[in-house]
Amino acid sequence: MLQQTQVKTVIPYYDRWLRALPTVHALAADQQTVLKLWEGLGYYARARNIHQSAQIIVAEHQGQFPATLAQAIALPGIGRTTAGGILSAAFDQPLAILDGNVKRVLARLVALPVPPAKAIAHLWQLSATLLDAAHPRDFNQAVMDLGATICLPKQPLCDRCPWQPHCRAFALHLQTTLPMTETRTPIPRKVIGVAVIWNDQGQILIDRRKQSGLLGGLWEFPGGKIEPGETIEACIQREIMEELGIEITVGDRLITVDHTYSHFHVTLNVHHCQYVSGDPQPIECDEIRWVTLAEIDQYPFPKANIKIIEALRSLPAPRQSI
Repeated sequence: MLQQTQVKTVIPYYDRWLRALPTVHALAADQQTVLKLWEGLGYYARARNIHQSAQIIVAEHQGQFPATLAQAIALPGIGRTTAGGILSAAFDQPLAILDGNVKRVLARLVALPVPPAKAIAHLWQLSATLLDAAHPRDFNQAVMDLGATICLPKQPLCDRCPWQPHCRAFALHLQTTLPMTETRTPIPRKVIGVAVIWNDQGQILIDRRKQSGLLGGLWEFPGGKIEPGETIEACIQREIMEELGIEITVGDRLITVDHTYSHFHVTLNVHHCQYVSGDPQPIECDEIRWVTLAEIDQYPFPKANIKIIEALRSLPAPRQSI
């Protein structure tokens, strides 16, 4: 949970998680429960990977986390840093780590003259060389905490740092400019037409995304990318026919949602739609369901879609026809 996410954000999720899934067997049981508990944390591949890893641990390791580096790295979503962190913390094994905090500490310690991404092999070697093999659990935790609390990204507290006498960046007055950063390309924006499709029974059509991709396994309101020169309404009608094989009429705008993911911005143009004809098919998704607004909380949705649900709940009841 702490990958790419701050501690203060994670804590309430972590507490709910442990109450709902207290054992690896509980974690391995149902992916939709896992995704619902993860809802809002983002980077949903982490949730899919931890669920799949739990299934492997139960099936192949008798419910015990594997105690070798090779076996740990073989689990979905676990790389060298995560495996080293787990095995040193849980089993006190002398394995180095290289998370974001550690990279920053080491880059400053040696005044790394290139961005860390261009010197990963060198940083791994440095981390392994510095590791206290007699106390790897304490050492790895200490270096991570040093980066999290003292060797901060923008205003490092060098006067409180136990490594200050050995730090090349401090000696060269470069602690606020290191580590070097790479120039990033502008984040692209995707403009999407989204359909809230109602039937005559007051139900809404939702679909579950395929397992691959950023939001794999989550439910959503169907739609797709607006093509050049295409109106929002035309986009929604086309996408619904291509993805679900049904005809709809597009009605009033419900809401426009702007959201930023790690690698792109998205604008969701959401319209009320009315089901007309055809048998809904999961052509571009794993599953489709008609649900009521009261039932919709049972399903895990991406954060941007939560805003759509909130907008739907703000409508007068019963919902006015479109």
